Amino acid sequence: MTVPAGRPVHLSTLHGPAEWRAYRHAPLAPRAGPATLRAAWWAHKALRAARRRLPVDGLSTVVTPPPPLPSGARRGVQAVLRRTAPTCLERSLVLQAWLAAHGVPCEVVIGVARDDDGVRAHAWLDIEGGDVLARQYREIHRLAPR
Repeated sequence: MTVPAGRPVHLSTLHGPAEWRAYRHAPLAPRAGPATLRAAWWAHKALRAARRRLPVDGLSTVVTPPPPLPSGARRGVQAVLRRTAPTCLERSLVLQAWLAAHGVPCEVVIGVARDDDGVRAHAWLDIEGGDVLARQYREIHRLAPR
């Protein structure tokens, strides 16, 4: 699939482009506002839990849904994920739970690619399928939202 640079691609089969657009265009909560801080706290706890459970539960790992917060509080989730260096699978599971709670259910896609060093794996959300990095991998599995 060829994707023009800078153009968002909608690849999810679980929601339409209108839901994704409404989520992305929701006004952002204040940086240090209570909703943003609660979202950041949830993301921190969810990421820690995913890190602990992934080695034991593998792809059956479930991330606890966030508390009821406006979608604009996503800046708190994004801040935590930028600053904590999660693996691609940890990041995808946390974002999947956040987005599902805000009416944008997505699948986590797992793919592999072969290079000179062997085989590499990567995980991303189906809505990120147009991403340059994701397009380098061949899809082998999908995780539905839980």
